[in-house]
Amino acid sequence: MKIGDYKLYPVQTGLFKLDGGAMFGVVPKNLWQKTNPSDEQNRIEMCTRALLLVSGEKKILIDTGIGYKLSEKVNKIYDVDFSEYTLEKSLSASGFNKSDITDVILTHLHFDHAGGNTEYNENNEPVPAFPNAVYHVQKKQYEWALNPTERDRASFFPENYKPLENHKVLNLVDGEQKFDECISLLPVNGHTNHMQLVKISDGENSLIYLADLIPTAGHIPAPYIMGYDLFPLTTLEEKHKYLAEISDSDTLIFFEHDPHNLCGKTGKNDRGYFLKEKIDAL
Repeated sequence: MKIGDYKLYPVQTGLFKLDGGAMFGVVPKNLWQKTNPSDEQNRIEMCTRALLLVSGEKKILIDTGIGYKLSEKVNKIYDVDFSEYTLEKSLSASGFNKSDITDVILTHLHFDHAGGNTEYNENNEPVPAFPNAVYHVQKKQYEWALNPTERDRASFFPENYKPLENHKVLNLVDGEQKFDECISLLPVNGHTNHMQLVKISDGENSLIYLADLIPTAGHIPAPYIMGYDLFPLTTLEEKHKYLAEISDSDTLIFFEHDPHNLCGKTGKNDRGYFLKEKIDAL
């Protein structure tokens, strides 16, 4: 798929699992398991799918997945699986490698979105994993990640983002803005403070990377909100806002965490929003 001068490549970085009840909040299991069946530990299948945008000299990666720095204990809790997909294999399949990346746009700094930012060097020190890239994240999200609450502290690992500041490759974005003529950064605040959505549009074709606002196709209905969200009523307002815009404009949704659905288009009927069209390739 091409939008403006950008060619778009999905980058599957790995698989993992999270508790289905936590992923769907107050929605009863007999409803959410229709789209997201759980295993014997009540975990649902998830993926960490990044998006690569390539235009001339620019090679922009949106989010970086879990990475390889988690302990064996944590990997086991989340059933992290790199047997089929890794960031490196997916980049290579599209003809690129990590040194090609010029920019990394981070939706937010939770470990499953930003763990691939850094890697351990020969001295076991975390260093930027993309040696030629500038990393872009909302300033208020970075400040939040440095001082998270008790409720969300387990989602943030400073080794994923502090080295970026130390190596002077971190660009802090302040609010909604145009990254360039095709890419817009749109902060939302329900899931965590100043997560940013990424919209790619050339006026004719549009795709929006919604990160954890709508992590899987099963989360399209507006009340289907994660228990992880810090401010669920804000998430509800944000979902209504963006789902209305997306449905009216026929914009593609890109699913970061859905291993079975790459992207799709939404519609609305008297029961609310739904997946109108599933799209398996860009």
